[in-house]
Amino acid sequence: MTIITTTREIRLASRPVGEPVPGNFTLATVGLPPLADGQVLVRNTWMSVDPYMRGRMDDGESYIPPFRLGAALEGGAVGEVVASRSDAVPVGATVAHFLGWREHAVVDASAVTVVDTAIAPASAYLGVLGTPGLTAYVSLTEIAPVRPGDVVFVSAAAGAVGSVAGQIARRLGASRVIGSAGGPVKTEKLIKKFGFDAALDYKAGPVAEQLASAAPDGIDVYVDHVGGDHLEAAIGAMRDGGRIALVGAISQYNATGPVPGPNLYPAATKQLSLRGMVVSSYLHRFPEYVERAAGWLADGGLRTEETVSDGLESAPEAFFGVLRGANTGKMLVRLDAR
Repeated sequence: MTIITTTREIRLASRPVGEPVPGNFTLATVGLPPLADGQVLVRNTWMSVDPYMRGRMDDGESYIPPFRLGAALEGGAVGEVVASRSDAVPVGATVAHFLGWREHAVVDASAVTVVDTAIAPASAYLGVLGTPGLTAYVSLTEIAPVRPGDVVFVSAAAGAVGSVAGQIARRLGASRVIGSAGGPVKTEKLIKKFGFDAALDYKAGPVAEQLASAAPDGIDVYVDHVGGDHLEAAIGAMRDGGRIALVGAISQYNATGPVPGPNLYPAATKQLSLRGMVVSSYLHRFPEYVERAAGWLADGGLRTEETVSDGLESAPEAFFGVLRGANTGKMLVRLDAR
């Protein structure tokens, strides 16, 4: 058996100003510490890049600590346990954990989750069976709950969370599901693959006008990943008592100055509910969600897609891509370390 003593990782070299650039990252080879009792060594096979990581690159107060300069970044990953000093997590197990952006990770056994690759491929635990899927599920069952007959609008609907959210909304009884995405290829996929009733191309014209045409009688639920003009359009289209899940605001992640916001007065007169969603507050609902989602995957009622980049070196470009909307479904990096 080969003893692994070094690995490669991607570090934050400098904090981005506006849109991130390659110079903000550096690739380093580092030594691996020996395992302590209760730890495992994981050879990462897949890692995730997600829009929320952009906020962690700034040195500001938020719901999650910023990345440290000169240190490896972090994020979702899955891999194979190649050494273990834990009876609970044996060698050969496939696990999910939060030390991505590196090819190998020394992790406390208490911080990994053994996943069942008989249910779905390992990569699915970073997407549909991971925090993106859980985000969609909790958003539509608790944050902005869907009721039978509701009209639901999802922005960034071709992304990792949005593509799942539209399908879950249907499962929960929505009568009409509308999604927005950028470009005709993605909007066509929303309808033909993910089962949306209507798709808005935000690059083709004002979102508010397109939404009014797709939902002339208004909407009841909105899952927001974009902010800005999408949120403003949704508030304008909301029926009285409508519900909005504030999941993300990708339109302003790279902003360097004040960002215009929507007029919230209609939210008051329509008695709307706008509620933020941070998935780390709902990890206790993972078992419930995975059980339901596994059934939906098995019966074909939940369809997924992945956009894959190969090799650790490609992770920054994959991250830039997810901020630009280059992905359909989950953006992943496949790692090939041995």
